Amino acid sequence: MATTTAAQRREQERFAYDAFMRDCPTNQLLGRLSDKWVSLVVAALSGGPRRYSDLRRKIAGVSPKMLTQTLRTLERDGILTRAVTPSVPVRVDYELTALGRSLAGLLTAVKDWAEEHIEEVHAARERYGKQETGTAGAAQEG
Repeated sequence: MATTTAAQRREQERFAYDAFMRDCPTNQLLGRLSDKWVSLVVAALSGGPRRYSDLRRKIAGVSPKMLTQTLRTLERDGILTRAVTPSVPVRVDYELTALGRSLAGLLTAVKDWAEEHIEEVHAARERYGKQETGTAGAAQEG
């Protein structure tokens, strides 16, 4: 049985976490973090703890099922905590963990970038649509 050196093991471990590899856990994590609901939940919680109902109001368009699913996934991944206060009705608060706060800056920056540059994206889409229409028309004429 061949043994591996410490350098070879480190190289294998580095390869094991290559996000460009489909089966890599980091690839799967990136897929989860790139979900728009994840980005919006994390951004909403970056200002501090919020109740479930506050999150529903803040994040327009999210269904209760999707919000619940997203919150559970983020809790499981250690991005946020869920605190239940026994009362009538029961109060549930969500808050970012230290890990979640380290992620919040990145996702909030992406959200802010989208808000700042949406007009440029719309203009590019319009130009692209005109090019596509012109190309299709030229192909039909030829």
